[in-house]
Amino acid sequence: MKHIDLQIRTSMLKWLMVSADALRYFLQVARRGRLVSAAEALGVDHTTVSRQISRLERDLGYRVFDRSPTGWSLSDAGQRLLPHAEAVDAAVLSAVADTNTEGQLTGTVRIATPDAFGAFILAPGLNTFRKEHPNLDVHIVTSTRNVALGMREFDIAVTLQEPQPRHAKYRRLTDYTLALYATPEYLAENPPIHEPADLSAHTLIWYVDDLLDITPLRLLDDVLPGHRVAIQTNSVTGHWQAAVAGVGLAPLPRYLGDQDQRLVPVLPDTLQISRTYWLAVPKESARLERARATIALLEKIVSDRQHDLLLGASNSQDTESPKK
Repeated sequence: MKHIDLQIRTSMLKWLMVSADALRYFLQVARRGRLVSAAEALGVDHTTVSRQISRLERDLGYRVFDRSPTGWSLSDAGQRLLPHAEAVDAAVLSAVADTNTEGQLTGTVRIATPDAFGAFILAPGLNTFRKEHPNLDVHIVTSTRNVALGMREFDIAVTLQEPQPRHAKYRRLTDYTLALYATPEYLAENPPIHEPADLSAHTLIWYVDDLLDITPLRLLDDVLPGHRVAIQTNSVTGHWQAAVAGVGLAPLPRYLGDQDQRLVPVLPDTLQISRTYWLAVPKESARLERARATIALLEKIVSDRQHDLLLGASNSQDTESPKK
């Protein structure tokens, strides 16, 4: 094992001397798993990516990817090479960021978040940050799927599942609560709701089940087991707008639902659910000044919005207590 590590380090030095560009190509293919996606990110043709990877493997003397019709996956040697490549990449990015301009952050910070947090907590809080760092681009990537914490596709992530320490440095960012919402018109036109069992006669709105792999968002399985979800969309904005239009009832974060005067909470004393947002930073990103500045921004935004985030937290139903 030590011999293999030494071989990889030696190959790494040789690789850096032979082809500095190979670093970028290797990392993009490792993160995306497909030549075409990597090529789009790099702004080159996919044949260029293929040639660079082939050259890298020839220079190193071993394969770093296993090819298949479904994509390119890291070989065992590629897996062992990846953290070394990411460390070099992060060091280069950090050096560029620190020396490119005087007192100004530059480049891009990529933030992965659940869609509700990204759209209704993070994005509205960017105004001052943008004025302070006009040369820094912020990319907010929202999803109802788990982010790949083992691959540095982002600089910072806000997650609903507690990350694994081997993948990233992390800490609890904040708790928040969800409740069930509908319009007064919808409630007046449909059977009365006195208890959760009455919801079986109503239209429920939630995420697309097949596209949802975040366990804390599978809250309806616990709160309303067996209930048919008639309207499914993979966006919290879709849930919100469908509820506002009177289509049915939607679970929404209270920081969203309580701000919309067109909606009222349904069974607020019974169906309030507590969840946790975690802040995760890949170890290679933690040294970047732009990542540190963005972390400070996230903490300030959360501090400023604590009242909205924690509405109802004292009497919320926690259907799946977060790990401590």
